[in-house]
Amino acid sequence: MAETTVATKTVTFIISRQDNPDSAEYTETFNIPYRPNMNVISALMEIQRNPVTAEGKKTTPVIWESNCLEEVCGACSMVINGKPRQACSALVDQLQQPITLQPMRTFPVIRDLVINRERMFSALKKVKAWIPIDGTYDLGPGPRMAESDRQWAYELSKCMTCGVCLEACPNVNDRNSFIGPSAISQVRLFNVHPTGAMNKDERLETLMEDGGIEGCGNSQNCVRSCPKGIPLTTSIAAMNRDTTKLLFKKWLGM
Repeated sequence: MAETTVATKTVTFIISRQDNPDSAEYTETFNIPYRPNMNVISALMEIQRNPVTAEGKKTTPVIWESNCLEEVCGACSMVINGKPRQACSALVDQLQQPITLQPMRTFPVIRDLVINRERMFSALKKVKAWIPIDGTYDLGPGPRMAESDRQWAYELSKCMTCGVCLEACPNVNDRNSFIGPSAISQVRLFNVHPTGAMNKDERLETLMEDGGIEGCGNSQNCVRSCPKGIPLTTSIAAMNRDTTKLLFKKWLGM
């Protein structure tokens, strides 16, 4: 009797859809056969196999992004029941029904749940979030980091550019150019690296430009929503201090 009950149980999804970047948004409802321990990605795969709405209407498969399915790549970010998070780690048994799926609104929608993350990647390029070694010749072993620095820097390196912190931040929107918490935290990460520190002031000066660190309103939504638990507000405070120090040095001609 229990097996029959499980077999007939369904999960209801209300999914926001958009055929292309310029078309109007609409919603479709799907009833998915329930399986124990299923996540949102497995439910989307079920819809992809059989794209029929709850009303019995044949429709196009829902489009989304995913890669690792282990909360590492950050590709499957979407708004689930009103909260930005990773679809691979969102277990159906832990979600209230009906389950709503929407694209992250901070970014332009390409189609359905797929978004254009160019704003986030452009911010990382703007702050030069990399170690400037061209690799054309062997430089030998690099300088060692102090263990105390390495431990907290590792926490910052967990960023998977998922975009959830930008979606949660009220200051990241189409009305301003705020660079966002993830890029600010990456400045802190690369500035502490012995080699990356060569470009420390250059990164800090970028944060002092329009759309830089002054755009943070200290809502702390970013640190609460980060799926990796990265101390984003701590990084913002540290970079606020470093940019202020640099500003005074420039005033004093140091």
